[in-house]
Amino acid sequence: MTKQTNTSDHAQAPVDYIQRTRDLYASLGHPAYQWVENSIPPPLHKPNKPLAQCKVAMIASGGVYRKGQIAFHYKDDISYRRVPVDTPTSDLRVTHFAYDLTAARRDPNAVLPLQALRDLADTGRVGALADNALTFMGGIYSSRKVRETLAPALVKELQQDEVDLAILIPV
Repeated sequence: MTKQTNTSDHAQAPVDYIQRTRDLYASLGHPAYQWVENSIPPPLHKPNKPLAQCKVAMIASGGVYRKGQIAFHYKDDISYRRVPVDTPTSDLRVTHFAYDLTAARRDPNAVLPLQALRDLADTGRVGALADNALTFMGGIYSSRKVRETLAPALVKELQQDEVDLAILIPV
């Protein structure tokens, strides 16, 4: 008689990225990594109109870009890409240094759920979509560069596109 394998026996334990980062820094002889702590909560606001009337954007940190665009290339890359929301999934590419890309490369919607966003618009759950999703490669070690350069550039894009709300997709 053969023993049946329980699929839960093969489940992978979650990765403790904080400890992994601490261990890496220690092994390289660096001082302990200084995690960002924001003492002021972000200025979040409720939309002033129903979701079905809102223009929605998506911002994702999974390193997604459109075929023909330049790939993200290093861990402190603070550039971003405009990915048209009507881009076919087959034209999406993914690169990132800090996570296993297998699932994201098989289906980029895993880290940039454009199909779900289009479905929300098609069913009338949201009023309209921004023309572009905004993507960047997370894992940026300089919080100052994010705060002073990347975040303001993303906000400017949202303001220019007159977006009512943004869905943030962290990886």
